[in-house]
Amino acid sequence: MSLQNQLEELKTQTLAKISAADDLQIVEQIRVETLGKKGPITEALRGMRDLSPEERPKVGAFANEIRDLLTEAIEVRKAELTEIALEKALEEETIDVTLPGKQMTQGTRHVITQVMEEIEDVFVGMGYQVVEGYEVESDHYNFERMNLPKNHPARDMQDTFYISEDILIRTHTSPVQARTMEKHDFSKGALRMISPGKVFRRDTDDATHSHQFHQIEGLVVDKGITMADLKGTLEVFIKEIFGADRSIRLRPSYFPFTEPSVEVDVSCFKCGGKGCNVCKYTGWIEILGAGMVHPDVLSMSGIDPEVYSGFAFGIGPDRVSMLRYGVNDIRNFYLNDVRFLEQFKGE
Repeated sequence: MSLQNQLEELKTQTLAKISAADDLQIVEQIRVETLGKKGPITEALRGMRDLSPEERPKVGAFANEIRDLLTEAIEVRKAELTEIALEKALEEETIDVTLPGKQMTQGTRHVITQVMEEIEDVFVGMGYQVVEGYEVESDHYNFERMNLPKNHPARDMQDTFYISEDILIRTHTSPVQARTMEKHDFSKGALRMISPGKVFRRDTDDATHSHQFHQIEGLVVDKGITMADLKGTLEVFIKEIFGADRSIRLRPSYFPFTEPSVEVDVSCFKCGGKGCNVCKYTGWIEILGAGMVHPDVLSMSGIDPEVYSGFAFGIGPDRVSMLRYGVNDIRNFYLNDVRFLEQFKGE
């Protein structure tokens, strides 16, 4: 049989195999066996050396024609089998759109964030503005403007993280009040503000203390502000947060930036003031510190204490959250235990 006849027979047999192949791997195997380096076409081309010079061009052209024909047939069959496989997969993987979707777990705001927002809403409803400030502050605004000059013994009340001699991480949000007072235009009305945020102290890490916690400090400055205004404001706050049947009492205390200063207690929400283990059988729970703004603090902000007066208070949202929800360890708020946090899902 001549070489040209062998190539013709090879074409016929290979086309039949390609047409009968029902799997991509079989088609690929046919390609390798027929068109590969050790395939019959390659062997046929090598046998051309035995042909006469006149036959070689004809047989060579015929061999290339068959190789191109088989290559095209293989590619067409691959495309057909790929389409068939895709249609089969679509039939088998049909999605039933009537089935219910997977339940997605949704996060929520942290319980302390929720409490802080509630407190902010109470004071915004009373006409206060919310002012935020810097967490890295100067000694001047954090202490000196709060009537705590260098070497003042009351600085020991607040163990401080110092970055340099004059730069620190704020120990309270009072610097925001100092910065706001010096900018406020009293010709446009009274200053009523709260300053929420994180504060930092080198405190013991136990069930009731943390190195980082939150504060919401409030300040009102205007003509004729009295202690009665402070008490009335705090009564509204306490009743909104802890319930309408709660009452408060003021006890004398000391803070360098207020004079007079008071500790504010709320009647125990467990026993109603009768005495229990929560209130240590006193009927009262300490909730915050407050007082009338010290005249020196007003003066340092360029405010005449003979004309203006004011009150200030400091609320600890962490403590409010503990008391409100009966949490006895402040560290639970920061451990990111979902089992604990999901008990306080907001709306």
